[in-house]
Amino acid sequence: MDSYKEPLKALARPYRKAVLKALLFLTVLGGSLFAVLNLHKGSYALAIVELVMTAYAILVFRAIRDTRHLERWIIAYAIPFFTAMMFAMTIPRASATVHAWVLLIPIISHLLMGRRLGLAVSVFYMSIAGIIFLLRHHNEPTLMQALPIANIAVISLCILVFSHVYEVTREQSQRQLLKIAQTDTLTGLANRARLSDIFEREQQRARRYNTPMTLLALDLDHFKEVNDRYGHDTGDLTLQHVARIFRECLRATDLPARLGGEEFGILLTNTNGQQGLEVAEKIRIAVASTPLTVNNDVIRLTLSGGVAEFGPDGDTLRQLVREADKRLYEAKDRGRNLIIPAEATASLLEPLESDTQRA
Repeated sequence: MDSYKEPLKALARPYRKAVLKALLFLTVLGGSLFAVLNLHKGSYALAIVELVMTAYAILVFRAIRDTRHLERWIIAYAIPFFTAMMFAMTIPRASATVHAWVLLIPIISHLLMGRRLGLAVSVFYMSIAGIIFLLRHHNEPTLMQALPIANIAVISLCILVFSHVYEVTREQSQRQLLKIAQTDTLTGLANRARLSDIFEREQQRARRYNTPMTLLALDLDHFKEVNDRYGHDTGDLTLQHVARIFRECLRATDLPARLGGEEFGILLTNTNGQQGLEVAEKIRIAVASTPLTVNNDVIRLTLSGGVAEFGPDGDTLRQLVREADKRLYEAKDRGRNLIIPAEATASLLEPLESDTQRA
């Protein structure tokens, strides 16, 4: 699953909305003009289609001002717009130059719909336009010569390819910039901004499907002593070492993030408090049993942590971080190298501990 899909869509919406508004304005202007010209020419069917598209453009323009479903409105307008364009090409009285409008299809499609859907829509409508052109003008020798056909085909292909390459490059550039903005440069883990974005998405999913979610707050013990004794370069290597352990212990769907300094947060989807405690213990044991060796110095590490469960401990990231931090500090107070479970999990563990003690 592409975890940057939703952020990229959010980044693209403002400029796609601006492109759609420009298209709607030009539709109203051009539709009105050509409707008058076609009425004067006697092409009443085409004039009616242009007037309908003009009225529809005004309706869509009003609808998209505050819409949360811009992508749906783009499709709802682009498909009728391109279909009306195909209809115009079939009108017997229409000039052959009407086919020049086909060259706008790949540009508009990619700007409004992105590289995948934009390419699919472009190929579909340009293919239909090609068929219409051949059926309508197959008896006209001047248009059916190899050179004119080759010119039209090559120009159409060039515009399609350039439009697609531009959109692919734009998406790749935005993806890279987004990744840089949401990644901790030292450890390669997500930063707090990335954690917040992913949490918002997973929060909606957890509410919709009633699935569990857990947040871990983990902090290296005595990290200041590592910096003071071995230097900050070794401290950086230590953080990178711990980040590698996180990746080895976690699923691909889990999100480890560096919150600042030596403190980390880990978002565990489809994971309840008990399961979150097990994951935290797995990480704690892995860190304690995997010392870091730097210049023949063996640096033994431990970490402390707290677990917070979505729902019982809060519904927002801030609430979960606060509760997990409380348990993290409690673990520090109890002597470190310890994980404090979520309150709901702790209440379930107490009877088991009592039964163990009685036995």
